[in-house]
Amino acid sequence: MNLADSNEKSSNSQEPFFGYTLSIISGKWKLSIIYHLSTNGTVRYNELQRMLGKITYKTLSTTLKEMQNDGLIHREEYPQIPPKVEYSLTEKGQSLWPIIQEMCQWGEHNKEK
Repeated sequence: MNLADSNEKSSNSQEPFFGYTLSIISGKWKLSIIYHLSTNGTVRYNELQRMLGKITYKTLSTTLKEMQNDGLIHREEYPQIPPKVEYSLTEKGQSLWPIIQEMCQWGEHNKEK
Protein backbone atom coordinates (compact mmCIF):
# COMPACT_ATOMS: atom_id res chain seq x y z
CA MET A 1 0.00 0.00 0.00
CA ASN A 2 1.45 3.35 -0.99
CA LEU A 3 0.94 6.75 0.66
CA ALA A 4 -1.78 7.82 -1.81
CA ASP A 5 -3.83 4.69 -1.04
CA SER A 6 -3.38 5.28 2.70
CA ASN A 7 -4.53 8.91 2.41
CA GLU A 8 -7.52 7.90 0.30
CA LYS A 9 -8.64 5.28 2.86
CA SER A 10 -8.21 7.76 5.71
CA SER A 11 -10.19 10.38 3.81
CA ASN A 12 -13.00 7.95 2.99
CA SER A 13 -13.27 6.83 6.61
CA GLN A 14 -13.75 10.45 7.72
CA GLU A 15 -16.23 11.39 5.00
CA PRO A 16 -19.41 10.56 7.00
CA PHE A 17 -18.16 12.72 9.89
CA PHE A 18 -17.33 15.57 7.53
CA GLY A 19 -20.84 15.36 6.07
CA TYR A 20 -22.38 15.34 9.55
CA THR A 21 -20.37 18.38 10.62
CA LEU A 22 -21.36 20.27 7.47
CA SER A 23 -25.02 19.44 8.01
CA ILE A 24 -24.83 20.86 11.54
CA ILE A 25 -23.11 24.16 10.65
CA SER A 26 -24.24 24.71 7.07
CA GLY A 27 -26.39 27.66 6.21
CA LYS A 28 -25.85 31.37 6.04
CA TRP A 29 -26.53 32.15 9.70
CA LYS A 30 -25.55 29.21 11.91
CA LEU A 31 -21.88 30.06 12.37
CA SER A 32 -22.76 33.70 13.04
CA ILE A 33 -25.30 32.65 15.67
CA ILE A 34 -22.74 30.40 17.35
CA TYR A 35 -20.21 33.25 17.23
CA HIS A 36 -22.59 35.75 18.86
CA LEU A 37 -23.79 33.33 21.52
CA SER A 38 -20.18 32.37 22.28
CA THR A 39 -19.07 35.95 22.71
CA ASN A 40 -22.21 37.28 24.44
CA GLY A 41 -23.48 34.34 26.48
CA THR A 42 -27.23 34.08 27.00
CA VAL A 43 -29.10 36.36 24.61
CA ARG A 44 -32.75 37.25 24.08
CA TYR A 45 -34.30 36.75 20.65
CA ASN A 46 -34.49 40.45 19.70
CA GLU A 47 -30.91 41.07 20.86
CA LEU A 48 -29.70 38.22 18.67
CA GLN A 49 -31.67 39.53 15.72
CA ARG A 50 -30.06 42.97 16.15
CA MET A 51 -26.59 41.43 16.39
CA LEU A 52 -27.09 39.49 13.16
CA GLY A 53 -28.38 42.46 11.20
CA LYS A 54 -30.32 41.68 8.05
CA ILE A 55 -32.00 38.43 9.05
CA THR A 56 -35.75 38.01 8.82
CA TYR A 57 -37.88 36.91 11.74
CA LYS A 58 -38.83 33.69 9.91
CA THR A 59 -35.25 32.82 8.96
CA LEU A 60 -33.97 33.38 12.48
CA SER A 61 -36.81 31.36 14.00
CA THR A 62 -36.28 28.48 11.58
CA THR A 63 -32.50 28.49 12.06
CA LEU A 64 -32.79 28.55 15.86
CA LYS A 65 -35.24 25.63 15.77
CA GLU A 66 -32.85 23.63 13.57
CA MET A 67 -29.97 24.38 15.92
CA GLN A 68 -32.06 23.44 18.94
CA ASN A 69 -33.02 20.13 17.28
CA ASP A 70 -29.34 19.49 16.53
CA GLY A 71 -28.51 20.07 20.20
CA LEU A 72 -26.40 23.19 19.63
CA ILE A 73 -28.50 25.74 21.47
CA HIS A 74 -30.75 25.83 24.50
CA ARG A 75 -34.01 27.78 24.43
CA GLU A 76 -35.34 29.00 27.76
CA GLU A 77 -38.90 30.34 27.75
CA TYR A 78 -40.18 32.29 30.73
CA PRO A 79 -43.95 32.26 31.40
CA GLN A 80 -44.57 35.99 31.65
CA ILE A 81 -46.15 38.81 29.72
CA PRO A 82 -44.63 39.96 27.47
CA PRO A 83 -43.01 36.62 26.64
CA LYS A 84 -39.32 36.32 27.38
CA VAL A 85 -37.17 33.79 25.51
CA GLU A 86 -33.42 33.42 25.90
CA TYR A 87 -30.94 31.42 23.85
CA SER A 88 -27.59 30.03 24.88
CA LEU A 89 -25.15 27.44 23.59
CA THR A 90 -25.27 23.91 24.88
CA GLU A 91 -22.07 22.05 25.67
CA LYS A 92 -22.20 20.60 22.16
CA GLY A 93 -22.57 24.12 20.71
CA GLN A 94 -19.74 25.45 22.86
CA SER A 95 -17.49 22.70 21.53
CA LEU A 96 -17.62 24.42 18.11
CA TRP A 97 -16.17 27.66 19.49
CA PRO A 98 -12.48 26.63 19.20
CA ILE A 99 -13.08 25.68 15.56
CA ILE A 100 -14.63 29.08 14.87
CA GLN A 101 -11.70 30.80 16.58
CA GLU A 102 -9.33 28.87 14.30
CA MET A 103 -11.37 30.00 11.30
CA CYS A 104 -11.08 33.62 12.49
CA GLN A 105 -7.31 33.24 12.84
CA TRP A 106 -7.12 31.72 9.38
CA GLY A 107 -9.04 34.71 8.00
CA GLU A 108 -6.75 37.14 9.82
CA HIS A 109 -3.63 35.51 8.34
CA ASN A 110 -4.97 35.06 4.83
CA LYS A 111 -7.02 38.19 4.20
CA GLU A 112 -5.45 40.31 1.54
CA LYS A 113 -4.17 43.53 2.99
